[in-house]
Amino acid sequence: MRHVVLNTGCSMPILGLGTFRITGSEQMRKTLEAALSSGYRSIDTAGGYNNEKDIGHSLQKLMPKCGLERKNVFLTSKLAPRDQGSEKCRQACLKSISDLQCGYLDLYLIHWPGAQGFQHSDDGNRTLRRQSWEEMQKMHQEGLIKSIGVSNYTPRHMEELLQNSDICPAVLQIEHHPHLIQHELVKMCRSKGILFQAYSSLGTTSDTNKLLSDPAVKAVAAQKKKTVAQVLLRWAVQQGIGVIPKSTNPSHIRENMDIFDMELMQEEMQTLNSLDTQKHYCWDPNTIT
Repeated sequence: MRHVVLNTGCSMPILGLGTFRITGSEQMRKTLEAALSSGYRSIDTAGGYNNEKDIGHSLQKLMPKCGLERKNVFLTSKLAPRDQGSEKCRQACLKSISDLQCGYLDLYLIHWPGAQGFQHSDDGNRTLRRQSWEEMQKMHQEGLIKSIGVSNYTPRHMEELLQNSDICPAVLQIEHHPHLIQHELVKMCRSKGILFQAYSSLGTTSDTNKLLSDPAVKAVAAQKKKTVAQVLLRWAVQQGIGVIPKSTNPSHIRENMDIFDMELMQEEMQTLNSLDTQKHYCWDPNTIT
């Protein structure tokens, strides 16, 4: 497993397991057991996923079984829009730590630049996310969070944050794949020493996934004798971009990890880069003030 060093000095696996929509204690246990036994050492969750207790219970049983300690597993959680603001932010973070039974978080992200209860154009979004960030900086200094960052921030949101922050975010997590290449954000993150991490690397979870069925991607996969998912993940990782593919299928979980013994040629990277249509398969944060 390849690791990247964040601007906090913390080491983070470049590939982790996404857990969006994975719920139920037995489903979570089976998923995490498959992941840990396949070499995953990073797990991504969120307060809004409503699965942190299941993750915490599962890890307490699985880590000893796999010969792992808390320090061996990188845990990321996120602040839900409903919990934006100083007081709610701290309470939410402490609840995540308690539910995950982890003592501290390796990474905590503001999940969305908007706050629940506000129209997208309301300045209250800006006020509350600033309060949340200020509180997260305090919790970082207290040792409750090793690294802090944001998710779904546009270039405009990032510029605002960087101008009003004592601590540079360690990670930006956002939708990114060959159909939606975040050129400006990738460039900004590299210039500031911020790790760019992609979610939805494989496109939508819909049955009509146009990214997984893209003929150009399928052609590259056939040439490399790899799955389409492996090619899409390798495309990101080869550029130093973090990925957090989600799956509950043990075979797919193992396959998603098996991307470090291949390298895409320059022309193959160019083929994938040429597919950009700025297509959002998830929500679009550009509408948030």
